[in-house]
Amino acid sequence: MYKLGKYNAGDTMSSLITGNYRMLLVISRFGIALGFGDKTIGEVCLENHVDVATFLVIVNMLLDEDGATNYAKAAFSVESLISYLRNSHDYFLNFRLPAIRADLKGILHKGKDELSQAILHYFDEYVAEVRKHMSYEEETVFPYVRALLAGQRREDYTIAIFRRQHDHVSARLTEFKNIIIKYYPAKSTNEINSVLFDIFNCENDLASHNAIEDHLFVPAIVALENKNAMKV
Repeated sequence: MYKLGKYNAGDTMSSLITGNYRMLLVISRFGIALGFGDKTIGEVCLENHVDVATFLVIVNMLLDEDGATNYAKAAFSVESLISYLRNSHDYFLNFRLPAIRADLKGILHKGKDELSQAILHYFDEYVAEVRKHMSYEEETVFPYVRALLAGQRREDYTIAIFRRQHDHVSARLTEFKNIIIKYYPAKSTNEINSVLFDIFNCENDLASHNAIEDHLFVPAIVALENKNAMKV
């Protein structure tokens, strides 16, 4: 059963995970391993050198789907959030998406028909799009933000550019999922349904990732830009 209300540093980490299994993805992106016994969220974060304010704002925002915009002015570490986002990129690009592709290939290679090949090709194009989007963040956005944190500001770039270009990469995955559901005549429903289940989970995870960027990251950088502008 999901816990109603916000979590705080005094709640046990185990109660967070058992009450909301999706938070397994959050703790892994903070580098927190299982085996924390009955320690509190604050204790576990301290032991793992994780900023507890950042951890809690991400957890509570993701669990408060209807009130995500309420966290725009929350206090947290921008540097810690960047680390979380980078670990999320690594998860999607080097683990989750390759795993889905491997499962897809295992099913589709049994049929060399044009539809099977088209499905795999579409997925590869989607992954390339995700990689491009996340590489832009790694190579352009994050260095820009770190420069802001150091008191430096570029005249040719603002976070508004990122916000305009921040296309939700989960949209194409939704389209891909619908193609399989509507048009792929799988002989083994267990195999294809298992892959679809993973795609649904990945789609939701990407949506959460985008929500963190939209409602936490971007507003924090806008505030940082305004603060630096006042110093000029």
